[in-house]
Amino acid sequence: MVEEQAYWLAWSQVAGAGPNRIIRLYQHFGSLKLAWEASFSGLCEVDGLGELTSAAFQTARSQIDPIALFEQHTQKNPHFWTPADADYPRLLLEIPDPPPILYYRGEVDRQENQGLRSAIALVGTRSPTSYGKRWTERLTEVLVKAGFTIVSGLAQGIDTIAHQTCLEFGGRTIGVMGTGVNRIYPSSNRDLARRILASGLVLSEYPADTPPNRTHFPSRNRIIAGLCRATLVLEAGEKSGALITARVANDYGRDVYALPGSLDYPESAGCLNLINRGAQIILSENHLLDLLGQLPQMDEPAAQLSLLPPELPPDLQHVFQAVPREASSLDWLVETTGMATSNVLSALVQLEIMGLVTQIPGMRYQRAC
Repeated sequence: MVEEQAYWLAWSQVAGAGPNRIIRLYQHFGSLKLAWEASFSGLCEVDGLGELTSAAFQTARSQIDPIALFEQHTQKNPHFWTPADADYPRLLLEIPDPPPILYYRGEVDRQENQGLRSAIALVGTRSPTSYGKRWTERLTEVLVKAGFTIVSGLAQGIDTIAHQTCLEFGGRTIGVMGTGVNRIYPSSNRDLARRILASGLVLSEYPADTPPNRTHFPSRNRIIAGLCRATLVLEAGEKSGALITARVANDYGRDVYALPGSLDYPESAGCLNLINRGAQIILSENHLLDLLGQLPQMDEPAAQLSLLPPELPPDLQHVFQAVPREASSLDWLVETTGMATSNVLSALVQLEIMGLVTQIPGMRYQRAC
């Protein structure tokens, strides 16, 4: 698994790869190590790459030693997950652009990572009114007492109030940052971050020492939305970054709730617009709990999530990782694995029996899961 982590890290350093393309590479090859070793023509077969991008990737790969990069990187970044890791948050695997590298500090809750303990995002303006502050406290308290994990962005305003209130009532909270996990921003929240780390988590897709950058914060909002079953916008102006989180949550098929406010206050405009466009309106604490109670329960995690290869003997694992989701020829699989044709055929037969691989006419194979 360490070796596979090294290749996730290496691909994350390739300019132009990005979360979507890295996931496509993984789904096509079944392993980012195999993707790293793929030929130019093999890369060109990946959906959405094309010859120019494949050529750029080929050049970039020649300048990176994945194992050396991994050893150097982990000296400052010892704790991170990739989508190939069993502890990678399950709900993030469901979004189309999960972070290839997710750095963390704090206390890991594996039930939370598996989606068995539900998380709710609370976001809003950095300059809330007394009404926004009061309702953030009230709703956070009731959510904590109902057993939800509170997720927010460690920013000033609504985020800070949600984190603080959660801790005051003995709840678990996660702060998602647009900086490295060791660079708390704003600095006024350093003590709050320290308190969060004692019982919760701080997450980021950016490595240690990454400073604040305004382009990072909209991107981190997708992680907030992706981690959660639902997103609550408690007060937001027309241009609030919280609205990005709400939009992304809606795109991901997650529920969005908004606290109504007065037409007299610009801090309410964003929430009122969300409600007008179909977000659920929050009418009271009990009303919110009733709405959240209608969320479908998460099943126990399967032995294998859609991105995770199952535990197999080494020869079967090697062949399984080479089988893409699109039908590929036996010759291509032999070339990709570097194994003898008879050994590849034997492995494919066993994988078919296990229901992991399907053969289609013309001696072509594809994943069945």
